[in-house]
Amino acid sequence: MPNGDEDSPKLGHNLRGLLHRIRDDARRRVKPSLAAARSWHLEFLTGLTVPNINAVGKFRGEPGLENIEVEIGSRRGMASIDVVPALVTFERVLQTAVSRLDALIPAGTALDVDKLSAVIDVCAWAHSEWVRIHPFLNGNGRTARLWANSLGMRYGLPPFVSPRPRPDGGYEAAAESAMQGKWQPTAIVFRQMLATALRESR
Repeated sequence: MPNGDEDSPKLGHNLRGLLHRIRDDARRRVKPSLAAARSWHLEFLTGLTVPNINAVGKFRGEPGLENIEVEIGSRRGMASIDVVPALVTFERVLQTAVSRLDALIPAGTALDVDKLSAVIDVCAWAHSEWVRIHPFLNGNGRTARLWANSLGMRYGLPPFVSPRPRPDGGYEAAAESAMQGKWQPTAIVFRQMLATALRESR
């Protein structure tokens, strides 16, 4: 089986199918949840070799994954004991933000400049918080980018963040800032990515 971290045809197939499902849930405005992220992780790693099969779809700090720490480049990820409480806060804050956006942007509403900015900010915040928390043993970047696409598609945007391969154009530097709790650089990069996606779709 291909390695779960390789850009293999199997991973590409899994991600394409998953994006279709995420798009359908986004259009139906399904409430964002940690359960959804677990299912995405399971789906895009199906049929791939991973370091610990028992960790797929599970968060660090949960039973069986206690004291599992990660490093991203030269930076240590959030301590495993803090992951689940941080995720509970993540879900609550995200659901509140989405509820407000849903009221502001009814389904089918065209996005003006202010509404588009609000959507991009939520996409960037969710992506950056997921990167900061780093709840899975691996696959966090892909999951964070799926969060961004899920939220964007909810409000009529195309899937403008490549789940794989990892984007360039300032993305790495923005992810480094996200590890420090700064989501605004990701919003800048996402605006550039969206502009490119819209231009290429014409």
